[in-house]
Amino acid sequence: MIFFIYQLLLTIILLLSPIIVIIRIFKNKEDKFRFKEKFCLISKQRGSGKLVWFHGSSVGEILSAIPIIKKYDKDRKIDQILVTSSTLSSSKILDKIKFKKTIHQFYPIDHILFSKKFLDHWKPDVAIFLESEIWPSMFKSIKKRNIRLILLNARITKKSFNRWSKIRGFSNSIFGLIDKAYSQNLETNFFLKKLNVRNIKSIGNLKFIEDDNFKSDEADKKIFSQFKKYKTFIAASTHESEELFAARTHILLNKKNKNIITIIIPRHINRVEQIISEISELGLKVVTRSSNKTRLENIDIFIVDTFGESKKFYKFATTVFLGKSIVKGGGQNPLEPARFGAKILHGPGVSNFKDVYKYLNQLKISSLVNSPKKCANSVVFKKNMKKVKKMKYLGSRILKKTLNELNKSIHNEI
Repeated sequence: MIFFIYQLLLTIILLLSPIIVIIRIFKNKEDKFRFKEKFCLISKQRGSGKLVWFHGSSVGEILSAIPIIKKYDKDRKIDQILVTSSTLSSSKILDKIKFKKTIHQFYPIDHILFSKKFLDHWKPDVAIFLESEIWPSMFKSIKKRNIRLILLNARITKKSFNRWSKIRGFSNSIFGLIDKAYSQNLETNFFLKKLNVRNIKSIGNLKFIEDDNFKSDEADKKIFSQFKKYKTFIAASTHESEELFAARTHILLNKKNKNIITIIIPRHINRVEQIISEISELGLKVVTRSSNKTRLENIDIFIVDTFGESKKFYKFATTVFLGKSIVKGGGQNPLEPARFGAKILHGPGVSNFKDVYKYLNQLKISSLVNSPKKCANSVVFKKNMKKVKKMKYLGSRILKKTLNELNKSIHNEI
């Protein structure tokens, strides 16, 4: 009954979808040509041989899987790799990587007809879903075709567990379709067992794995050479009001450090004009990444309004404030800047990454800040490379374990 209601709601959404798509294209949240893929109007062909399918919702999930996908892209036993995601930003990141046999498509709306059509076309040998991507129609269609279904780097928060628990019978029937779940923390282990996943194993969080994927071009080198002349403070994955938090922190930092630039990397770059307007009212001079300005004299705030470039800035970062932690939302993953030796600052709302912050606190490289004053007092201008080595070692172990486990399903290496 619940599955029928779910399909009925999706059918209603499909009827309204032309309006929704137009709005999203206007807001630059949808590809004006490729949005059709979400309605299962597939734009690429399946090759012959073994196909491995990875699916992640957005940027974070896809980036965490890149080191694994790169390994399998070079595997001669695999003929094609399909990566699907739901957001425009994630597709742009994949466009920047030179793969030999990996292609991207947008994930179709989870209507049973689209799921069937998608699988009829792609016929994956293995389906690997990332983190909390649980899709009832697709899961049912996958199991009808006896395709092995894996939940990799699984993450179930207490909030999402409570939601699934309200429809326990339906939830158990969907989660029970998962052949193997590799959880990223102990809390997820507990919730997955409660939700009827029978085969669970912990191998660590994929986001500990380092991937030096994006190389700087000549234009990048010019601007990053300029940043070397300044002290920098970075506020990353920021949400509404957190850019002002960072700007007010900058004002306090500037009183003691005259040679400082604050770099803001918003989570949603479609908000950039609003951010510039708000910060400019504080009397600060703002420049954007897309302006291609290479001389940074008298600049207060540098806003990164381009996709998938956070890592380029983390490479020279000494302190990074992670957003979605002052506003309600559970925080953003701090592992990437931490891997580069940056001190991590965050607000009180980090419930999504409790295990990660517990580890960072043990290393003494993260701090809770709840005001611009405390944030400014916590900023440092030197990396801690000893901690970087520890994280690199942990990441390499997790990568090795993950590949060994996935090979059992992909190559039947039991």
